[in-house]
Amino acid sequence: MIDDLWYKNAIIYCLSVGTYMDANGDGIGDFKGLQRRLDYLHGLGITTIWLMPFQTSPGRDDGYDVADYYSVDPRYGTLGDFVEFTHGCKQRGIRVIIDLVVNHTSDQHPWFKEARRDKNSPYRDWYVWSDKKPANANKGMVFPGVQKSTWTRDKEAGAYYFHRFYDFQPDLNTSNPRVQAEILKIMGFWIQLGVSGFRMDAVPFVIATKGAKVKKPVEQYDMLRTFREFLQWREGDAIILAEANVLPDTDMEYFGKDADRMHMMFNFQANQHLFYALASSDSRPLAKALKATKPRPASAQWGLFLRNHDELDLGRLTKAQRDTVFKCFGPDKDMQLYDRGIRRRLAPMLGGDRRRLELAYSLMCTLPGTPVIRYGDEIAMGDDLSLPERNCARTPMQWSTEPHGGFTKSDRPAIPVIDEGPYGYPHVNVAKQRRDPNSMLNWTERIIRMRKEVPEVGWGDFTVIPTRDPAVFIIRYDWRNNSVLFVHNLDEKPREIAFSAGLPGDAGAHLINLLAEDHSHADKRGQHRVVMEPYGYRWYRVGGLDYLLKRSDVDGARVKGKKHPG
Repeated sequence: MIDDLWYKNAIIYCLSVGTYMDANGDGIGDFKGLQRRLDYLHGLGITTIWLMPFQTSPGRDDGYDVADYYSVDPRYGTLGDFVEFTHGCKQRGIRVIIDLVVNHTSDQHPWFKEARRDKNSPYRDWYVWSDKKPANANKGMVFPGVQKSTWTRDKEAGAYYFHRFYDFQPDLNTSNPRVQAEILKIMGFWIQLGVSGFRMDAVPFVIATKGAKVKKPVEQYDMLRTFREFLQWREGDAIILAEANVLPDTDMEYFGKDADRMHMMFNFQANQHLFYALASSDSRPLAKALKATKPRPASAQWGLFLRNHDELDLGRLTKAQRDTVFKCFGPDKDMQLYDRGIRRRLAPMLGGDRRRLELAYSLMCTLPGTPVIRYGDEIAMGDDLSLPERNCARTPMQWSTEPHGGFTKSDRPAIPVIDEGPYGYPHVNVAKQRRDPNSMLNWTERIIRMRKEVPEVGWGDFTVIPTRDPAVFIIRYDWRNNSVLFVHNLDEKPREIAFSAGLPGDAGAHLINLLAEDHSHADKRGQHRVVMEPYGYRWYRVGGLDYLLKRSDVDGARVKGKKHPG
């Protein structure tokens, strides 16, 4: 059935409880408020909500410094409120996945407090210690320029502890079988409360060996199989979406050659080369990135995104490519972060140009994988560069022209709402865009609806169709007797292009535009001629709109050349 693997054709929407809706007027946000916005998400077409951390936390790293894995932070509500929220999602056909942050804890977690207090505590070996400061303590920082070391001395413990991230986030010793067992317990707890899976934070660090004597960490990939097995036993269709910014030659290690490890991964390789394509009007490196990340098990899936809650990491690009993206999208130093990325939201990066915004989202929705949308991007929210580090792109959702954008009744929100300039809530908000049929919000709703009607992107095999013009990117998907084809012009100048759909016979003679009325019919040589406006895009269904009648119940590519055993 088409929905057996629900994540193959999902629309994932990422949000933080504390920045989406405040029900109690304290400027924090909570699950009661979030539940009141479920009808908005349902109307937008979202099929899956990805929740950033909401467990008890000191809040020094936006909740990624967890102090209790089995709780809801009192600022956001109670476990009962969370269950009511997941139930409300289920009523609307929306699944919930939550962040699983198990590479490190807060230094206020009871485990770490007990570990630092008593050298003989069973929790001592749940963390990574050294009597002396290791020689490589100034290497491997996740936040260079902000973070100065990966080892910090704890006076109470009388030893140094390892932290890949900030010094208030001591790393868990994930090689310890008892820590692994606790991770499974955490997953089982939240599965029981209604979640459909997890976005696992910092997976390469979770599975890497750690310690003062470890010069080159070794990834323990079998740990991923353990996580996968546990999920399938507890809840057959639960998934793990891995955050793993790794090179393509290790992708299969994370998916598993037998599809027995991660269900999904974010495609950082495609993401970074997509932004280079947008900055340079050159699609060729993007095509290479897609080819490099093409191998994956049939049941695995990529998560495609534009911006997320972190910086736009450009570390996989060459220096020349990175400089091109910096110059185009983040030329000022205060727009850059950690010597590797850009900390802006998408709309200001693209100069608020509606044509380029639509082009970017059209690309994201038509590249191989499942689209992941960041909250507020559906209304082209901006950023507040006066806020430190990544907080500039984590401002509250802008709902209306009411005070504080309709987010809260509090006089002082925890993070200020953008209230000035072209991206301030008086100009950019949900209520205003709902009333405008040509708004970004209504365009996003339409494009999401159409994306759900082209399951070939999520399920099918893809072919990048070569063109003589590097500014034009054409990709075709084939699945169960059906094909769809997408054309994008990455340049600010119009293009007239000629191309073949690349299918045998006259199968590609007719291209039906799914977003407008300008259909294309091939000439006698099988060539389509299309005039593309600046930053233009086309979504075509190959053949005609009777595709549902032609759709096979099985994937013909899998049985081609094979005789049915019956």
